[in-house]
Amino acid sequence: MAASMAAAVARALRWGSGAATTGPLLLRIGCLPGSRWSGNWELGTGAALGRILSVPARWNGSSSALGSFLGIPAEAPPAPLGQHPPPVATSKEEQKQLLQHRPDQPKNPKVLRIAIIGAPNAGKSTLSNQLLGRKVFPVSKKVHTTRCKARGVITHEDTQLIILDTPGLTNPLKVKRHNLEKAMLTDPWDSMKHADLVLVLVDVSDHWTRNALSKEVLKCLSRFPHIPSVLVLNKVDILKKKYLLLDIVTDLTEGIVNGKKLEVKSAFKADSSSSAKPPLQITRAFPPGSRAPESPCRQEMDQAREGSGLDNSSGVRDAKSSPITEEAQGPKHYGHKDLKDMKGWPNFREIFMLAARSGEEVDTLKQYLLMQAKPGPWEFHSDVLTSQSPQEVCDNIIREKVLEYLPLEVPYGVTQVTEMWEEGECGELLIVQNLLVPRKAHMRMLIGRGGKVISRIAQEAGQDLMNAFLCDVRLKLRVEVKS
Repeated sequence: MAASMAAAVARALRWGSGAATTGPLLLRIGCLPGSRWSGNWELGTGAALGRILSVPARWNGSSSALGSFLGIPAEAPPAPLGQHPPPVATSKEEQKQLLQHRPDQPKNPKVLRIAIIGAPNAGKSTLSNQLLGRKVFPVSKKVHTTRCKARGVITHEDTQLIILDTPGLTNPLKVKRHNLEKAMLTDPWDSMKHADLVLVLVDVSDHWTRNALSKEVLKCLSRFPHIPSVLVLNKVDILKKKYLLLDIVTDLTEGIVNGKKLEVKSAFKADSSSSAKPPLQITRAFPPGSRAPESPCRQEMDQAREGSGLDNSSGVRDAKSSPITEEAQGPKHYGHKDLKDMKGWPNFREIFMLAARSGEEVDTLKQYLLMQAKPGPWEFHSDVLTSQSPQEVCDNIIREKVLEYLPLEVPYGVTQVTEMWEEGECGELLIVQNLLVPRKAHMRMLIGRGGKVISRIAQEAGQDLMNAFLCDVRLKLRVEVKS
């Protein structure tokens, strides 16, 4: 009993004295040479997002990417979110009590349920972990690492964000090929039914898929057009040709953001023999007679235009034929035939650009989500980080490592069986898990020469579990052939 209390105190101390979370990077906004509205402009090529200069984290709103592209001063960056996330409970009973415990409601509670959807391996779980501030969802380079929906909980002051981390949208053929649960076909759709806002994540480093949303994503969005959607471009730090982001944005939004038409045009036709990047001209078109006084971005743009003496042809002009805004008419419903010809989704409210793996600009997105929360009762106690049981967190992290170290389709046939889950004399967590494989050849692969592979899996998984539970973890893995 004394050892258990000492372990609990140690976890609380490690939680309370954790390093302060890193705030969002200060973006250096690149201005257009000569005029604030016209002239040649080239995106930076720095590796870090803070050095990309000219690629703001957010596209729309009062501190929008468009305004930054055009040289409009941005708002001050949000203050760092300094609260430390709670650890995951180490026992199923403790976690069950937390989930059943009545939420400690503040005076004016706010809540937002967020569904994160996208193609497999777009970085949904990585983004979820970064938003939570602690790793509780599995992450791997292989597709279909997340096998079922799980909820993460962010509690900040009087606001609670509930993240619905879902499997990548897939089809029945791939479910059968990878030996996946049938729930992977329905979980993303179920999450959308309960969401107040949906984040659509796109991997911009994948040149095969980055210029078009998958048909599964478009079907999901078209079925729930009333749910506000936000486009999140991930892995921007990996993209070498940053100027391609403008074309990607245009394709994925069908040229429309928040009911306004966006046009991205090259100032001249690039010479194919030249390695220089073409300068770009940004044009934003607005519907006729729809001067929305509530839009500070539009007001700033008009003031800047008047101050510089530019007319409509110099970079910002009214559209002669553009659709009625979403605010006036509501989101348009798209049928099956419409989706066939669509590459993107024209109803996105915002666009964010970030690097989920390194955490760059994730706090910018997190601040936005906190601002979108609406008055309503909390669903979870503030000490809850995830709806998963401790065993589910453990299984997911071990499976992540197995996926990383086994080739091709082999890891999808591994079955996990927990043999022991106990608390040691000094408060450490003792875990023994059997990994069952269908063939002896797979067993040799998983063990590795001299046991190096299985030892490395156990070491890396144990470290991740220590960070999740905030206590010492002793993990032992055994490999057996299925009988």
